[in-house]
Amino acid sequence: MKPGEWRLETDADSVQRDLSRLVLTLLELVRQLVERQCVRRMDQGDLSSEQLEAVGLTLMRLEEAMTELCERFELSPSDLNLDLGPLGTLLPAADQPPAAW
Repeated sequence: MKPGEWRLETDADSVQRDLSRLVLTLLELVRQLVERQCVRRMDQGDLSSEQLEAVGLTLMRLEEAMTELCERFELSPSDLNLDLGPLGTLLPAADQPPAAW
């Protein structure tokens, strides 16, 4: 290798796992944002009882799907919470209320 050049040594399994982790992290972030928006609309009384039931069912199914995907890729929910250094973690801790967006 020439000075200033570097090679990234990877194996297919770690690349697949890391990519899966990134994609699932983004999906979890979007899921949590949608959930928060639904709670806001519910609190404001913007949803009919039918809409509220549909949203609740959809959110439950989405959470189940995320759990299944995490199991498939052998990831835990904590694996999806990326550390952003001085900014903290991407997702709020389970025992911590979400920050206002």
